[in-house]
Amino acid sequence: MQGKSRPPATAGEALSRMDHYVALGIVGQQEMAQLLGLNVTDLTCLGHVLGAGDTPLTAGDLAELVNLTTGAVTGVLNRLERAGYAHRQPDPADRRRVRVVADPQAAVRVFAVYQPFYDRLGALFADYTPDEIAVIADWFGRAAGEARAHLAQVRAGELDAGEA
Repeated sequence: MQGKSRPPATAGEALSRMDHYVALGIVGQQEMAQLLGLNVTDLTCLGHVLGAGDTPLTAGDLAELVNLTTGAVTGVLNRLERAGYAHRQPDPADRRRVRVVADPQAAVRVFAVYQPFYDRLGALFADYTPDEIAVIADWFGRAAGEARAHLAQVRAGELDAGEA
């Protein structure tokens, strides 16, 4: 596959486009969550549970993935269970630990909401070469690491927003 010619862009322009995409994503996640009867944090956690596939996450794994405390994840899991989206099951290797499993019917509901968007993104990726997709994937992976580091600074009180 031959890559398409792309107009030049600066890092600042890329950051601006990212900001617009992220802002739209936040609004979109809120609307998706509302459609599914969840809040955004619970939907985010459910997304990780679904993404784990046949290897269910532990509650601790989930806490680490979403950067929440295990206590906060307990509340998330309680809400997801009440809403019928997921349930806890004992870890066969360590009965003191639980794994989180999505309800199959709930997965169908979530995929019905997200699949049209993923189909659109899939069509968009078709315009890129495998090497270009590798760069995009690398950037998102590395950017997520930077976001985690920044969030850790915010939570540690290392940043000062100044006086308003």
